[in-house]
Amino acid sequence: MIRDIKTCLLIFLLLISTTSLRAQTFQDFVTRVNSAPEAQRTAIVDSFMTAAGAFPFIEQDTLAHYIYRGAVNSVGVPGDANGWNPSAFVMTRLATTNFWHHTQVFESDARLDYKLVLDGSNWILDPRNPNQVSGGFGPNSELRMPDYVPPAEIVVNAAIPHGALRDTTFFSTNMNNSRTVRVYTPPFYDSTSQRYPVILFHDGLDYVSLAKANVVIDNLIAQNRIEPIIAVFVPANSARRHEEYATTLQVAFTKFIVEEIMPWVDRRYRTQTDPASRAVIGASDGGNISLWLGLNHPEVFGNVAAQSSNVESNVHSGFEGSPKLNLKIYLDLGTYDIPVLLPRVRNLVPVIESKSYEVQYIEFHDGHSWGNWRGHIDNALEMFFPSTATPVAIDEPLPKKFELLQNYPNPFPQSGSAFADNPSTTIGFSLARSSTARLEIYNLRGQKTTTLLHQYLPAGSYSVVWDSRDVSGVLAPSGVFIYRLAVDGQAAGVKKMILIR
Repeated sequence: MIRDIKTCLLIFLLLISTTSLRAQTFQDFVTRVNSAPEAQRTAIVDSFMTAAGAFPFIEQDTLAHYIYRGAVNSVGVPGDANGWNPSAFVMTRLATTNFWHHTQVFESDARLDYKLVLDGSNWILDPRNPNQVSGGFGPNSELRMPDYVPPAEIVVNAAIPHGALRDTTFFSTNMNNSRTVRVYTPPFYDSTSQRYPVILFHDGLDYVSLAKANVVIDNLIAQNRIEPIIAVFVPANSARRHEEYATTLQVAFTKFIVEEIMPWVDRRYRTQTDPASRAVIGASDGGNISLWLGLNHPEVFGNVAAQSSNVESNVHSGFEGSPKLNLKIYLDLGTYDIPVLLPRVRNLVPVIESKSYEVQYIEFHDGHSWGNWRGHIDNALEMFFPSTATPVAIDEPLPKKFELLQNYPNPFPQSGSAFADNPSTTIGFSLARSSTARLEIYNLRGQKTTTLLHQYLPAGSYSVVWDSRDVSGVLAPSGVFIYRLAVDGQAAGVKKMILIR
């Protein structure tokens, strides 16, 4: 009986100590286990697992502790962070327990795919991590560091209008094969006579199933972050993907897109045909063919987006040796991307910038995966097809600095005024030199609700109106919103405004 009382008291004290786990360190826990009598170690581990709650266990914003518990001989953590090498991150087992752990330092906003591999061959999802992401080879577990913000735009919103998807089996004379081409038309397409801009997605069916691109487009249109668009999702021939996008079949594939797909889309759908209203996007090798199409056919595609792109030498040399083309270019890259791609993208950026292209280049602490790419489709779409807010130039002397002004009225709308029936507010800003200005609105959760403006403007003072209703007329919820001005990609001002319904 005395032994039982002592054991209960010990476990009680351990539970008390581990409920304040965040005030200690993971190493304190490891030291405590290693220094405890063998008979007490399992109880200490049990109490830690209960107190920790979320896994991987994140400490001090940048320490990620991968953890597995089970009767195995070895555990590895292959993933984006180590090139999916099962031997790179090897877990250590606490002596005489079944508790395995491995610690890595990551940026506080990193997001990475990974799996656990048991005994060198059994690849599994992390059983204690509820966060998963679809990939080209099935689902992966997802490490989310504390400052990573999951992309809200990939979540289906039943309360907004949705576009339609239509499939066509398309036979190509250039490729001598057939494939399923999927076309997205925006909400209310069938009830209007309007013509729409077009974006073509390479690896198109993957952009739908893995990146939720049609969901992203629905949400951006509903939030008035982009104008309504048509999207064309074209898959690669899975057996010849690299050849189509980067090597021996690239010329034939280019003809397939330029001479067959785009004319067919124009005949079948109400499209805008000027190149400024056309975009092409792809990831990895799909990014390479997107850049190639823009380089060789700027009369067809005036906007190019390449995510984690392979950049073949003919693309690099083509941009290097050609005069500036009438293109807007969006590039992004994961800092944990495939090592060979990192210098290819980074070396292309100064070539493009040296020719004064309108370019947006962003690096994220992420890997070579759909979990990365799906979260940044909105950046490209907002660059190419921004909502229709138009800045009004103010006749004043040229400003001497970049400045973001307080919106007026604020709060808005103001009851008892004509403005109450028009829930809009005006935001002013000044540009000290000709620049690309980007004005964005965020809610207090840090989620972007609107890109109000993304445009190259001469030096001067401007005002732009934000109508807080979406395209269906629904007013944004009451509350505090943050608006942010970036000039040539650099933050130039942040302010708050209040919407009262």
